[in-house]
Amino acid sequence: MRPFAMPDLDYHNPYSSARSPVMGRNLVACSQPLAAQAGVEMLRRGGNAVDAAVAAAMVLTVVEPTGCGIGSDAFAIVWDGEKVQGLNASGRAPRGWTPEYFAGQSAMPARGWGAVTVPGAVSAWVALAQRYGKLPLTTLAAPAIHYARDGFLLTPVIAELWRRGAEQLKDQPGFAACFLANGVPRAGTLVRLPDHARTLEAIAESNGAAFYQGELAQAMARHAREHGAVLDEEDLRAHRADWIDTLSVPFAGAVVHELPPNGQGIATLAGLGILEAAGIGADPVDSPATLHRSIEAMKLGLADLYQHVTDSAHMRVQAEHLLDPAYLRERAGLVGSRAGDPGYGAPRPGGTVCLSAADESGMMISFIQSNYMGFGSGVVVPGTGISLQNRGAGFTLAPDHVNSVAPGKRPFHTIIPGFAMNADGTPLMAFGLMGGPMQAQGHLQLMLRILKYRQNPQAAADAPRWRLEGGRRVAVESSLDPATLEALRALGHEVTVEEPSGVFAFGGAQIIQRVAGGYVGGSDPRKDGLVAGY
Repeated sequence: MRPFAMPDLDYHNPYSSARSPVMGRNLVACSQPLAAQAGVEMLRRGGNAVDAAVAAAMVLTVVEPTGCGIGSDAFAIVWDGEKVQGLNASGRAPRGWTPEYFAGQSAMPARGWGAVTVPGAVSAWVALAQRYGKLPLTTLAAPAIHYARDGFLLTPVIAELWRRGAEQLKDQPGFAACFLANGVPRAGTLVRLPDHARTLEAIAESNGAAFYQGELAQAMARHAREHGAVLDEEDLRAHRADWIDTLSVPFAGAVVHELPPNGQGIATLAGLGILEAAGIGADPVDSPATLHRSIEAMKLGLADLYQHVTDSAHMRVQAEHLLDPAYLRERAGLVGSRAGDPGYGAPRPGGTVCLSAADESGMMISFIQSNYMGFGSGVVVPGTGISLQNRGAGFTLAPDHVNSVAPGKRPFHTIIPGFAMNADGTPLMAFGLMGGPMQAQGHLQLMLRILKYRQNPQAAADAPRWRLEGGRRVAVESSLDPATLEALRALGHEVTVEEPSGVFAFGGAQIIQRVAGGYVGGSDPRKDGLVAGY
């Protein structure tokens, strides 16, 4: 690992959890301790950060099925020692998803087979392991297979999310047989998922071929037909994960990277670019002035996001144009002294899990996978444990909108990995923040705290967050200072106060930052998370 210099971090943590940041030459930051330890096990067995991430991701489908499954989608950003490389493994709409197929419906289905696009997470595991990994997929899958077959103790956070999901999804095809065989499991229950174990074995032994071309693909397509859906063997066989370049903006002496559309990372970059143009940083990090400007900048980024972003192959405005410095300066001019309700601009041409891992060779990865909305579609393919995402809900049925549904098209996606580089081209940070529409907003808040105000990753994860609700409405966590709340209201913000009630409200961050001699990591207290390493 090449040494480098950067300003000292502030290791004081003024926030409620008072967790200590974790340091080591090898780290895995994950939302579930068993998954984090599986990643460390791969590192100790001679694997690298990518091996650790894939092993942890597979375990998460077992121990945190409320947020992800074998039928998830996934994205990643990797520093491979030479460059930042992105991976888009999100699935596409079935070929049969024509506008006529949804005729008579006012909105895209949110649950059931009508919301299922081709699942892509398995292709992400395979692509990452084949390109960067040092260990075979059978080795990486072993911890997940063990927990699925022999059991794991359910944590309180996941038990509560399981209970909520069961209320909504118990009647979806295959859900009860898989997840409610013995009723709703309580915290501390030993949970076994034997079908899940057999499916992971088939995936690992075939390097993913069984999932997209073999018996598992046939089982998914057969179950779809039985329930009137159109996803078929050809849709699965045609799936591919794409290696892509990232988008980036300079911020606070570093460079922040996100993946290009179909994800929402571009809104983070736009918000940071607007803040940089507006000269953020003169006031304390938790002051009303800093919060006001951050909220207003994020509104502008999200306004453009929801108007312009879809599958990159279908964008009418190039992503780079949304991040043009002159355009962002123009947008920064809209940040006024009071809360606004901005619309989108017109640039001129010119329930989820995330994890981070880093090893002593310098390799770093930010990885995220999700079923969306907690258990996703609710559909589980009988006898397989394949719990399918509902990413089709990210489309719109408005025929003239850029994100309208179409065959073979990727939907707008909420899940985004994040990465930051030093100005000298060395890697700085792999990070993520799960939580639906909170993610782009959370990325901005983390980068502001760590890069501009030099908070350490754990303090940045613990800090109170805000979440835009539309218009001038903003929700904030109850740990924010009451005087600050009143100051925001005086500026015209319509503020509501919420208790931190889990990942879906204010997100769950997993952060690993490079420091001299190794890494420092933070894991969000709103989840069961852990930073493990050595």
